[in-house]
Amino acid sequence: MDLREVREFLKDTFGYIIIAVIIFLLIVYVVAFHQVIGPSMNPTLSDGNIMLVNKLVYHFREPKRYEIIEFKHNEKIYIKRVIGLPGENIVYKDGILYVNGIETKDSFSNITADFSLSSLGTDVIPDNYYLVLGDNRSNSEDSRMIGLISRDEIVGNANLRIFPLK
Repeated sequence: MDLREVREFLKDTFGYIIIAVIIFLLIVYVVAFHQVIGPSMNPTLSDGNIMLVNKLVYHFREPKRYEIIEFKHNEKIYIKRVIGLPGENIVYKDGILYVNGIETKDSFSNITADFSLSSLGTDVIPDNYYLVLGDNRSNSEDSRMIGLISRDEIVGNANLRIFPLK
């Protein structure tokens, strides 16, 4: 083996190492994959769906109403929909969503029982907290059970289903 072959080998190996480092950094800091477990996001997402989670987006902006997010709460990972934002008063009455007393369209709701933030011990969502609910409101472990979600618990935006492709 001459010096030219060694140089080519090192050049190729270095290229593969750079690609592996870039892929590793993307997976750790930019994207993640998460499998939906359970029926709480039906009919939007089904048990077994695999989501691509964008971890970077919320470093540049805050979550918006109706976005689907992934968050980690008490060592458990959830995928839910953002319903209430910091500073808002949220009430469901007769299946209708009211944000700060104004009726707001919520096409994801199948909520049957009335709900207000007072059941969580507050009238207004505090700064850096969010109210999240599953789309299958009658069968979802969400803010109604686990409380408001801190901004620090949010992993990213689960905006792309990669399996199944339909």
